[in-house]
Amino acid sequence: MKQSLQLRLGQQLTMTPQLQQSIRLLQLSSLNLQQEIQEALDSNVMLEVDESNSNTNDSGTDDSPSLQNNTLEKNSSELNNTDTSGDDFMSEANSEQVDFENTHNNIPDELSTDFNWDDVYDTGHQYTAGQSNTSSWNGDDTSLFENNGKTEDSLREHLLWQMEMTPFSDTDREIANAIIDTIDEAGYLTQSLEELLESFPPEQKIELDELEAVLHQVQNFDPPGVGARDLQENLLLQLKQLDGETPWLQEARILVSRHLNLLANRDFTTLKRRMKLDEKLLAQVIGLIKSLSPRPGSHISDNRPHYITPDVYVRKIKGDWYCELNPDSAPTIKINEQYLNLIKDAKKDSDMNSIKDHLQEARWFIKSLQSRNETLLKVARCIVNFQKDFFEYGEEHMRALVLADVAEVVGMHESTISRVTTQKYMHTPRGIFELKYFFSSHVNTASGGEASATAIRAIIKKLINQENSKKPLSDNKISTILAEQNYKVARRTVAKYRESMSIPPSNERKNIA
Repeated sequence: MKQSLQLRLGQQLTMTPQLQQSIRLLQLSSLNLQQEIQEALDSNVMLEVDESNSNTNDSGTDDSPSLQNNTLEKNSSELNNTDTSGDDFMSEANSEQVDFENTHNNIPDELSTDFNWDDVYDTGHQYTAGQSNTSSWNGDDTSLFENNGKTEDSLREHLLWQMEMTPFSDTDREIANAIIDTIDEAGYLTQSLEELLESFPPEQKIELDELEAVLHQVQNFDPPGVGARDLQENLLLQLKQLDGETPWLQEARILVSRHLNLLANRDFTTLKRRMKLDEKLLAQVIGLIKSLSPRPGSHISDNRPHYITPDVYVRKIKGDWYCELNPDSAPTIKINEQYLNLIKDAKKDSDMNSIKDHLQEARWFIKSLQSRNETLLKVARCIVNFQKDFFEYGEEHMRALVLADVAEVVGMHESTISRVTTQKYMHTPRGIFELKYFFSSHVNTASGGEASATAIRAIIKKLINQENSKKPLSDNKISTILAEQNYKVARRTVAKYRESMSIPPSNERKNIA
């Protein structure tokens, strides 16, 4: 094989560390961004929290009610959505095709260590990204009474505590402990008593009757129904613990013990005949059974609630919708002036090389935060501009929207829009929504137009909520009603949307009253 030298010319995209940092910050959620900023504050002496400018909002504008600088840009041309895929979001496989010209075109390749930051960027624009760790009491007493450090006991801990309060013998306590270990989070016994008996050594000479007796005691623990082996036993245990004067209690016990399958199949005609009750009285009995919990253990959980901090606020002021970043979601950070003066006064550059490196990193970090907030605000404004009908009238008026539509308006790549809308939340008068909620595929209308899949789901949900519970609407009937409203939706599509909203089919929605 002959060796040779060849000269080739070509272009290759190289992502600088600064661009990689900007991309990473752009896709972080508020919580992760807070951690990222705190790590930067801990590792870089040139960064500090600016507590004197806490009222400046992230976009660098005054937080006044007029919000003159936050006026939405109106898009005069109507966008045609031709993407037929449902909730189509760009995958990270296109990460090398990142379009950051609009947000990073003013970033120089290198920044000198002796220049004044005020000469290049407006210091009035402070950018925030998480709550400060040095925040002081603001006069709100509610946080003083929150038990933020303590989690709820798990179901197992709750049952073990009750076991310790029960006068068991040593053997019965060991059996009760084994029974509690086999109870799942829903409160059901996951092993049969025969299988549980095999786990004890033969020399203990434990009988099956002993396990049954201890199980009955465990089933008297809180919550009612815990330790049941199936749904029927669970319901009977809960009925057993109700007050004897409870109306229709005896009939409910008979129905659960003898006719639970008929109730599950919603065969109300046979139920009325077997129970010898008319429709009105049978409805009372079924209502009592519905008040019971099919998963008793779910009421006791060791999971703490997860709170969402909105990244963007949307408000309606004098008939117009305005969008602004959440000014309380992050600390305001700036360059440490004391260390910056040390660099200026240093006689030898070699004496301050380490601090100069930190200064360069700090400036890039602040610039990356600025770029993240500008990009997030730009995309949020575009979404609000697209979905004004949703904010005015609700889900049924949601427009079909895909990433390409927003990318075209803001002049960025779809992968950038995907990063911006991931784990970012918008606080609106209609609730808090993830930015990706506003994107959906389209459904054709009979007139040749388009409707959002989100709007179709909202209409289906509304139809089901208004249906006659004795004669619920089938998927085919819902498809026919939608066709009458100018929406072309097949029966299978109706079923898919219904299942995505966790709505059971018509035979399971049927009620006696």
